[in-house]
Amino acid sequence: APCLMLLAQRKLWPLWKGIQEPVPRAAGSDPPLSYPKPNITLSPSGAVSLRGAIIVQCRGQRRGMRFVLNKERRHFPFVDSKGFEAVFTSSNVRREDGGSYSCFYHSRSEPFTVSYPSDPVELVVRGEGLPSPSISLSPTGVTALGADVTIQCQGQRRDVRFFLHKAGDLNLQRHVDPAGDVAKFRICNVDWQHGGNYSCSYRHRSQPFVSSYPSSSVELVVAGEGGDSVTGGFPSHGGAAAPGSSGLREGEFRGSCSGLSQGMLPRLPPSRGATPPPRD
Repeated sequence: APCLMLLAQRKLWPLWKGIQEPVPRAAGSDPPLSYPKPNITLSPSGAVSLRGAIIVQCRGQRRGMRFVLNKERRHFPFVDSKGFEAVFTSSNVRREDGGSYSCFYHSRSEPFTVSYPSDPVELVVRGEGLPSPSISLSPTGVTALGADVTIQCQGQRRDVRFFLHKAGDLNLQRHVDPAGDVAKFRICNVDWQHGGNYSCSYRHRSQPFVSSYPSSSVELVVAGEGGDSVTGGFPSHGGAAAPGSSGLREGEFRGSCSGLSQGMLPRLPPSRGATPPPRD
């Protein structure tokens, strides 16, 4: 029979019923932060469907610790681990479970000697009364190097924030707050690393952790040398692209394609003396 690793676990369904207020501390007593911060991960990462399942894993650097999961400064019941990690699960996620989570750990014998908190992760809940948006690419067809492209996303709600996603790139999350129900994302001076499949989604500005399902995808195909076409993966500056990276920089921009605009992906310097990646 296969050998299974047993992890300390705590079921969080319903998540909110398990939340407790932070434990009060004596006045003027700040606990020493003597342990390195743990790592926190969500599975699936980024977003989960309404009534879906979610796993929150917190891994520290000390064995046999007590782990505490936080949601926006409120604590879940602790988990005592015999190893280096604790797992918190929910099998029926609700919209109010969306939010920002972090965790920390401390010694069971010295509860006031705690770790630094982990970096936060966001749980976004999809599918609560927000129909999927539509997406289109202009111009259509194969795009020439150096051309300007617009990706348009249209929803069925106003007062929402639109997000642009690129397949295989978890770092790309441009967002736009349009006045109406249409958002435009502009890519100026297209280069090979801009190629790929794009989709979009939207969220109410007042409920940033509740999202629509993503749109269908559109493919941006960039022309290569000799008329060949390629889709993505080409690094800028002649260097190697990081795994899962599109070569697009982070940040928000404003203006038009002659400058920088909100929802715009930045211009990239030309890659000299390089050839496009082979197309399968």
